[in-house]
Amino acid sequence: MGGAIHDRKEQMNYLHNRLDMVMNVLESINPEEAGVEEIDRLLAMLDDIETKCKQFRYDWSE
Repeated sequence: MGGAIHDRKEQMNYLHNRLDMVMNVLESINPEEAGVEEIDRLLAMLDDIETKCKQFRYDWSE
């Protein structure tokens, strides 16, 4: 795993990449075959993004 990201531009790039990843997962889900596992996976990804946003918010307020 990579180290801490302290540069605002790198933090925004990180968030952008993570959101792109979520969109790719959403686009790959077949709604006719999707189940609870896919929803749980999306929720976990969004939780991770929320955690990073909170960390970055703390960094930005310093």
